[in-house]
Amino acid sequence: MSANNDIIRLGVIGMGLNNMASTFTLLKDVLDLRYQITGICALPEAAVKQCAEIFGVPFWTTDYRELVVRSDVDVVCVFSPDHLHAEHAIEAVEQGKHVVCTKPMVTKLDDAQKLVKLVHEKKVKFMVGQTMRFDRQFMNAQKLYNNGDLGDLIALESFYVHDMRPVYEATPWRKTVPQDLMFGGCVHSIDVIRAFGGDVDTVHANAIKGNLTPNYPIPDNFFLNLKFKSGVIGRVSGLYGIVHPPTPMMQFNIYGTKGSLQSEFTDNEPGQVKVVFDNMFGQKPYVAHFDAERDASAYGHGATVIRCMRHFQDCLDNDREPSPSVVDGAKSVAVGVAAWESIKTGQSVKVFNEF
Repeated sequence: MSANNDIIRLGVIGMGLNNMASTFTLLKDVLDLRYQITGICALPEAAVKQCAEIFGVPFWTTDYRELVVRSDVDVVCVFSPDHLHAEHAIEAVEQGKHVVCTKPMVTKLDDAQKLVKLVHEKKVKFMVGQTMRFDRQFMNAQKLYNNGDLGDLIALESFYVHDMRPVYEATPWRKTVPQDLMFGGCVHSIDVIRAFGGDVDTVHANAIKGNLTPNYPIPDNFFLNLKFKSGVIGRVSGLYGIVHPPTPMMQFNIYGTKGSLQSEFTDNEPGQVKVVFDNMFGQKPYVAHFDAERDASAYGHGATVIRCMRHFQDCLDNDREPSPSVVDGAKSVAVGVAAWESIKTGQSVKVFNEF
């Protein structure tokens, strides 16, 4: 950006009245943020026109190409269905726009490679909207790990368990396209443990179709066993074709030489971080409780989006690399690609990391 007091103008692809994209309308009320939504794109026409009227956005369209070429758009925010992310993000970068793209960044390895190359060529900022990285539980766990309180890593686990049937009713494209939940689901958990463990070297995966949604045509439950380049071992559980169990929606565990940590998160509900330190008397857990962060959106992610976009604003102002970056997004997708190959072959598969 040219100056630290400039308005940062957003063009949002996939805007709805009550979806993740709609949380960006909360940014205008945050005093230290300079974002303004100047254009939106969505289908059908009646819906995007209604959003423009309710949110006070001056320009709307049903064609993303009309949005990404506009001179009054600095940053394109991609919240379209997963299979369209590559097309929309690539065109935005081609037009020299900075990009915030919700997870998964893309769903194919060649698209990940193309996007990384293009972002570097165009010298734009690209952030993957992995909101879990800006959740308070994650941020506190990361602080403990970065301070060395947990010691050296031994193992990592991440679970994302979500009965998708109500979500299919709200967003039917997930059934008809269909959404590949290796990328639309597991990539969330993959990114979380990559943030601590770094590059994944190999993956061995299994999958099964739950059949709770008979017309969903592909497997929707996954177990991934990972080995990181550092030698640390990891596990990802992504279960979406199940009756939701009596557990949090998302959880990750860190096992270190000085302590073990468990973090729990569920949309619109309180969360917690539990830690046992090796030098604690009796080794009873220290528990930090976090009240639910709620807002007008369906998922209650407004506060995490605000923290995420505060980070992105700092990256624009001070020419810093956003986190998670386009390379982070590509490497998480690469783990998913390797996992699918492992499911098909029954073998452990090497993960592509050369971005």
